[in-house]
Amino acid sequence: MGVGTKLKLAFATERHDTIGIDLVAMCVNDVLTVGAEPLFFLDYFGTGRLEPGVAEQVLEGIAEGCKLSGCALLGGETAELPGMYADGEYDLAGFVVGAVERDRMLSTSAVAAGDVLLGLTSSGLHSNGYSLARKALLETAGLPLQGELADELLTPTRIYVRSVLTTLREHPEAVHGLAHITGGGLLENVPRALPDGLVADIAYDAWERPGIFQRIAAVGVAEQEMRRTFNLGIGMVLIVAADQAQAVRATLTNAGETVASVGAVRSP
Repeated sequence: MGVGTKLKLAFATERHDTIGIDLVAMCVNDVLTVGAEPLFFLDYFGTGRLEPGVAEQVLEGIAEGCKLSGCALLGGETAELPGMYADGEYDLAGFVVGAVERDRMLSTSAVAAGDVLLGLTSSGLHSNGYSLARKALLETAGLPLQGELADELLTPTRIYVRSVLTTLREHPEAVHGLAHITGGGLLENVPRALPDGLVADIAYDAWERPGIFQRIAAVGVAEQEMRRTFNLGIGMVLIVAADQAQAVRATLTNAGETVASVGAVRSP
């Protein structure tokens, strides 16, 4: 797992202290979708010429991401590959191992018509849609990559491990499924958590979108393209039994999440 073209913004701004959090987040949030607790993480850092200060910042971010998700940074590899990368650039990849009891493993089989969708707000774009975001904001709109815009674009991906695992422990029968909202947005990721014969009704006006998405849309990106590319402010969706949704929402809120009711599951 990597962080895609968000790396180009780290290169352009020479800010490398949060991109490692993104790398860990993309991995650990993914294993959450089967109910697994992340145990340990391995990283790969490849570059043409190793710059110790840059590598140190990246690895500090990776360590912080592991701390936030409660998993161990077991090791990794650093590779110098002259001629492979442009000066000042590097590539990142990560791998996480998680564990879950077989009888607690989430699958699509528990999801039923009438289940509700509880969305956990994102910290922004997370690590998806950066090719479109860069084109819209930096090329089409001609905005400078500095100040507030740089801060928004480089905000690290939110890690949902602690709050979601707490919820799964406290409400083991209530949560029927999980969807990590990455590339493809709610439009494509929520259906992957549903069995054949069921669909999700998403209420796209049920939460306030972070400003960064409003700025991208204002450049002229169509709503359907926004939905297909970005998380639009919802980074994780829990599919929950309707009669237990209030209790699940309270647990998530107590764990520090901002929760929105973003839709429901129904028969087509």
